[in-house]
This record gives sequence, C-alpha cells and structure tokens, in this order.
Amino acid sequence: MSTTRPYPPGDRGPEAGVCGASGEARDDGSARPAARQVRRLNLDGASGVVPLARDFARQALYAWGWLPAATADRRAAAEDVLLVVSELVTNACLHAEGPDELWIACDNKVLRVEVSDRGTGQPAPRTPHRAGRPGGHGMFIVQRLCLDWGVVRAPGVAGKTVWAELGAPA
Repeated sequence: MSTTRPYPPGDRGPEAGVCGASGEARDDGSARPAARQVRRLNLDGASGVVPLARDFARQALYAWGWLPAATADRRAAAEDVLLVVSELVTNACLHAEGPDELWIACDNKVLRVEVSDRGTGQPAPRTPHRAGRPGGHGMFIVQRLCLDWGVVRAPGVAGKTVWAELGAPA
C-alpha cells in the first residue's frame, strides 16, 4: 500500500473548497463544504472499457468543475485522475477477468476511484521498479500519484475492489 497519505486514514486534512463548488452559502454568509458527489459506470461485458472509463471520468471532472482547468495545477490534478482510472481499469483487463464497475466519488478534499472485478489476484507495484522495462508500471504509477490506495474483498464474494484516492486541487 501507499505510504504517501499526508494525514492519517480517515483524516482528510484541512478543509479545501473543491469538487463542483467552493461550497453552499448559508444564511449567516459562511460557506458549507460541497456535498459528496458519486458516479458509477457498469463495465461488465462492455468492449473498449479503458477509453469508455476515461471518457466517463472526464465527464465527471467537467461536471464537478475540475475541467476546464483554470491553472496548470488543476489541469495536472485532472490528468492524474484520468491516468489512475486508465491504470486501474487496464489492470482489471490484464489481470482479472475485466472490470465490472467503475465508481468515482468526490468531496471537497479527495477524489476516490474504485474499480471492481472478479479477479483473485492481489495488485502490487513491481519491486524493484525498473523504469526502462516495458510493462509493470501501472500500480507504481497509482502509488506515486495517489494519497493512498488499497484492495477490498467482501467475504464470500468472488473478486475485489481496487481503490485509489487523489487529493482535490486547491
């Protein structure tokens, strides 16, 4: 698992106003954090799932105000999300039996990507990582770009969900 989370699990750090809006105005004039927004895409049996998943994620980023990006940092954050989606879906295609579902959620601090599949394998970055060799870079990229990532398995259910969390741009 990644060790790059700047705050302990469950602690999202200081408040940031992102993901669709800087917040809703209250009667007293202060801002309330934007609500969590969620999108799901069923990929079971679909063809061309990697570009389909990227397009779906891109549409979510537009809806949530990440795109079009006003700054280079915001553009880089959106590109990181699209790359992580591509890597997780590609891994499900290569190492599981293809992805079943893509789930993307965003609150005012963190964007979470989840890809469910029926595979039994355990994703992990290749160690040692050899940058010059083809293949095997997917989970290394996810680990480097994300605050944290992991795998969830439900008891008695085949498959797993691989999740990754990225920080929302300031």
